[in-house]
Amino acid sequence: MVAPIADETPLLLDLKGLKCPLPALHTRRALARAQVGAVIVVECTDPMAAIDIPHLVRQDGHELVAQERQGAMLSFQIRKREAPAAREGDGHSAGGTAI
Repeated sequence: MVAPIADETPLLLDLKGLKCPLPALHTRRALARAQVGAVIVVECTDPMAAIDIPHLVRQDGHELVAQERQGAMLSFQIRKREAPAAREGDGHSAGGTAI
């Protein structure tokens, strides 16, 4: 397992045995529910997760802190970041109604 970041207790998602696309979908759901700054450790055995999870982390604007493979098991340590549209200085409002 990936070593946790100091002073934080990460949420562990045990997704071993699930096949594509379930590891990525469960990871995305956990990130959506987590608070900004939270750390999630994902453990899975689906070889496609080595591509899918880093891709969804980048796509959704989060941080892939660490990635590790031990035999068939893959571990990803992810830190939740603000949604891209909610970040300051990107030219988009964080809420409201488009006209």
